Amino acid sequence: MNDRREPAVPAMRVSDRDRDEVLGVLAAALAEGRLDPQEHEIRSKRALCARTADELAVVTADLPAPAPTRSERDHKDLREWLAEWRYWLGGAVIMSGIWGARCVQKGELTYYWPVTPLGVWAAVLIAIAIWPRDTDGSDEGDGGRATAR
Repeated sequence: MNDRREPAVPAMRVSDRDRDEVLGVLAAALAEGRLDPQEHEIRSKRALCARTADELAVVTADLPAPAPTRSERDHKDLREWLAEWRYWLGGAVIMSGIWGARCVQKGELTYYWPVTPLGVWAAVLIAIAIWPRDTDGSDEGDGGRATAR
């Protein structure tokens, strides 16, 4: 029930944790003025009585997904940053393979040219990790692409 955009499995029974997450969404909707107190009470009772995922999904179906917390954004950014390092490693393997094939073709070891593009790429990834992050939580100016920091 963590990501409400994923379709719920109708016959799947829900846990207390799932109910608590939905109650948190309802509380946020009440605080934002999306629900009045009476509707909040009704939906909260329905959430507490829900046995299956489809019963629980109906309670919040018309509410927007809550904004991710700072720790959730940080965790997502870290996953994306580590994925960039996996791309770097793949690039290193490909470029080294090209360099190695060229060395075999020439019959001698030549200058290891992949060090330049890999070094620049690694420097960019390291700079992303240490660059100061916006403290207001907005990602304006990055074209909608969140970067790991």
